[in-house]
Amino acid sequence: MNPGQIKKFHQTDILVNEFLEMAKGYNTKIELIKVLKSRTYQIGDANVLVRAATEGVNGKYFFGLNYITAEEIVNLDNPFIAFICGSSDKVIIIPAKKLFQYFPQISHDRNGEYKIVIDRDFNIVLVGKGNRLDCNPFINNWKLLLSPSAIEIETKNTAEESLHSVLQGRLIEIGNIRGYQTYCPNKSKKFNDKKLEEITTLKTCPCLQFSDYNLLRQIDVLWFKSKGTNFIPEYAFEVELSTGVWSGVGRMATLIDYANVGLYVISNDTKKFKQVLTSLCENSNRYKFVAYDLLGELYAAELNLKKLRIDIGL
Repeated sequence: MNPGQIKKFHQTDILVNEFLEMAKGYNTKIELIKVLKSRTYQIGDANVLVRAATEGVNGKYFFGLNYITAEEIVNLDNPFIAFICGSSDKVIIIPAKKLFQYFPQISHDRNGEYKIVIDRDFNIVLVGKGNRLDCNPFINNWKLLLSPSAIEIETKNTAEESLHSVLQGRLIEIGNIRGYQTYCPNKSKKFNDKKLEEITTLKTCPCLQFSDYNLLRQIDVLWFKSKGTNFIPEYAFEVELSTGVWSGVGRMATLIDYANVGLYVISNDTKKFKQVLTSLCENSNRYKFVAYDLLGELYAAELNLKKLRIDIGL
């Protein structure tokens, strides 16, 4: 960073800290959600992504928001995004799902980086001359953020549980895009407001001759190829976010006799991955590690390629 960027970064850091101090004044719990890479906090019963910007050209405020980050936030329980506009007393506290609906009308680049521009009237600039998202109802609206009545959740999920479902959803979508038959054991967990079973192509797990069915059908995500009326396993994935026992590695071992099947652990704990593989002794070379943020990049690239193919008809 150059000196100007360092100064700007320091200023936004101060704004975020001021916002959090203000939140403490409402006598509510505040906790950083460590499982996410973004600056997201649990504030009361809400989960809040906090972004800050100093005043820019023509009194506007500029925020970058990656699609992958936004998708992770919107899949949390009771999600909000707080845009701090130059001061802790000028904050747009908007429900994340509402903003997510307007993403198609917000400028972005091919990497999925959305350019959130808030004008001097504190409205979000949308594509098209004079087109704006009216944010006046959300300016300093702490009541909306902290009100229990804002929570409409069938089953409460921790941030870790929500991220687990997001990663499963991304694996399913990548498999679908690539033309595989996809399976996931979680029927009720949701990804982008759809149950995981709604986006898989297989509702029941195929039986395999050389695999324990009870273990096979519990693997987080499976990709198969169709061959006549049979299904050939190609890839197996286990999402491991906790630091406890990685039972998923054991479940995937039921596919060891299928030499062609790729066995993947999705996590960000390389140390734990190596410890678990050391205990396996045999077949440890069959397992591959993928950091979950890299999975996010792959997922975004797959979506972009799919859209490009549709756009050019090739």
